[in-house]
Amino acid sequence: MFSYFTEEHEAFRRTVRRFVETEINPHVEEWEAARIWPARDVLKKMGNLGLLGLNYPEEYGGGGVDYWYSAVLLEELGRADCAAVPMGIAVHTDMATPALAEFGSDDLKRRFLVPAIAGDQVAAIGVSEPDAGSDVAAIRTRAVADGDDYVINGSKMWITNGTQADFVTLLTRTSGQRGFRGMSLIVVPTDTPGFHVSRKLEKMGNHASDTAILTFEDMRVPQANRIGEEGMGFILQMKQFQKERLAGSLMSTAGMDKIIRMTIAYCRERHTFGRPLIDNQYIHFRLCELLTEVEALRQLNYHCVRLLVAGEDVTKEVSMAKLKAGRLAREVADTCVQFHGGMGYVEEYPMARYFRDARLLSIGGGADEIMLGIIAKYENILPGR
Repeated sequence: MFSYFTEEHEAFRRTVRRFVETEINPHVEEWEAARIWPARDVLKKMGNLGLLGLNYPEEYGGGGVDYWYSAVLLEELGRADCAAVPMGIAVHTDMATPALAEFGSDDLKRRFLVPAIAGDQVAAIGVSEPDAGSDVAAIRTRAVADGDDYVINGSKMWITNGTQADFVTLLTRTSGQRGFRGMSLIVVPTDTPGFHVSRKLEKMGNHASDTAILTFEDMRVPQANRIGEEGMGFILQMKQFQKERLAGSLMSTAGMDKIIRMTIAYCRERHTFGRPLIDNQYIHFRLCELLTEVEALRQLNYHCVRLLVAGEDVTKEVSMAKLKAGRLAREVADTCVQFHGGMGYVEEYPMARYFRDARLLSIGGGADEIMLGIIAKYENILPGR
């Protein structure tokens, strides 16, 4: 039977699945109730197993392997009993560090990438602001050059790992140019004077993920902490977004498959009117439709991975996958809650958590409408301004 994955990939999959089953799932209820996951503890255990920095150079502690290994990692994380912890891990591995690994200086990588791969530091990505979410070009946080330093002032919102991060990969303005021009990516250690966690946000779902508002007040950071050339931050972040969006699609596809199969098992066991629910034609046909949609999305994900490994531009295809994943996750959640009936609506059963957690994918990392705009641009059907 054809497979994209080798025996080595599958052995790695077993390692990740065992980690999820022993180090994450038994603690989900506790972490959800506490509204935080122990990022340092979990990431250190992952670092010890070589699960972080899979695609990054070996000289910095990375695995030096292709992105198919990351696809395996993300799929297995997506099978966890909540979405919050996998999201926090993926921010560390696929959202806050790709630009650092590809474009950072050797010194910058040794100071921040090496401990991130080892699990000794927690990473966060700082892009969204109170008045600039999907509209990244509208960010206002500013870094003003002063000698060999930048002095940073501003605020970031919706920051995953925000209360625990040791450093933030920050997108900020470094010139007076408007729009996407004049932005830079700067690595900001959170022990720098002037850095503040203003508030931890209470969310509808993903409760174990700590999401924060961050504030920067006259925070002085060396210009040597800039990733790449000054003014290239927006471009580098757009490239980094592709890893983030593909990670979301890969994780959610595995989560959808798991929740559909959980629903199938429930409908086999649950009897109404003298027969199992699964015998109702509408139910088993509808579940088969959803499995078909999930398989189609899985194959689109794998197409994106192939393009990524080949060094191709994946922006359009990843945007399609992200769009489809967000919408399909909502459809799966709604249908599976319905088929669970009252059990799907109670907090003591995992269906309710999935329903709440799944809703974020159409918003975070670029809303559905942004994905549609990107696809329209690539298809040359976006109206001119």
